Amino acid sequence: MAKKILITGAGGFIGSHLAEGIVESGHKVKALLRYNSKNNWGWLENSKYKKDIEVVTGDIRDFDSVSDAMKTCNEVFHLAALIGIPYSYVSPLAYIRTNVEGTYNILEAARKQNIENVIITSTSETYGTAQYVPIDESHPMVGQSPYSASKIAADQLAISYFRSFSLPVKIVRPFNTYGPRQSARAVIPTIITQLLQGNKEIKLGNIHPTRDLTFVKDTVKGFIEISKVARLDGTITNIGMKEEISVGDLVNLIAKLMGEEIKIITDEKRVRPDASEVERLFCNNERILKNTGWKPSYTIKSGLTETIEWLKQNQAMYKPDLYNV
Repeated sequence: MAKKILITGAGGFIGSHLAEGIVESGHKVKALLRYNSKNNWGWLENSKYKKDIEVVTGDIRDFDSVSDAMKTCNEVFHLAALIGIPYSYVSPLAYIRTNVEGTYNILEAARKQNIENVIITSTSETYGTAQYVPIDESHPMVGQSPYSASKIAADQLAISYFRSFSLPVKIVRPFNTYGPRQSARAVIPTIITQLLQGNKEIKLGNIHPTRDLTFVKDTVKGFIEISKVARLDGTITNIGMKEEISVGDLVNLIAKLMGEEIKIITDEKRVRPDASEVERLFCNNERILKNTGWKPSYTIKSGLTETIEWLKQNQAMYKPDLYNV
């Protein structure tokens, strides 16, 4: 039967793709977007499913906004968050208020309204630099930035609601997601937009860390598949490819796919503090493979190719010469 599903952060990168995926699966979507004076719906503004999505505006930090938005819904996918790591060095408190208090608002409203399924979005940054690989869900959590610390707190709060109140909470922990609509703060749009502008010298931060990269459509499929499995209540499930690539190798792969010769320039503004840099992320995806019907459709090359083509069509939205925190 069709359900009504609330998605917070539905105007963002992953959230907008998820909203569209849930509409395509036959369910009704209610999107909670942060209020703005222009009433702009983010990436949903030009979605082909715009007319099929009910939009309400508010603020994830306000309990009343969250509670009102949740009314009449069966399930909640909570994606709204502050995600930029560099800005978490500037304003740690903003991350506590949005990521921790915002998650509390979701959990408490869901508890009071007897919501039947609550999906909380985590991040592989909660693991910190890999202490062993591949990283499974039992890996210790280490807050190497205020951002990751706020997400660890939010995850633990969610688990406490499962244990204390039997709230049906599932935690989805994506490793690095990329694809169309991603923020200019992320490394892949940073690389591609600089190349599209004609730059041969690409400005980056550290290039030796490794990441496990998943194309956004595969990440969204992971969210949906995890949400269907009741035995995953009270647990954390990774979404990742069980592959890793260094930032340096990534930029060279993108340059090759675009037919460009490049030189990498270290921009000190983009370098994380030494002890805050997550050096290695490499996903163990056995739990999602064993418990769900998820199977990725994209390789790193096919995902990057689709991302490059999208950015070619939408490069006017980006300002590659500016470093965004």
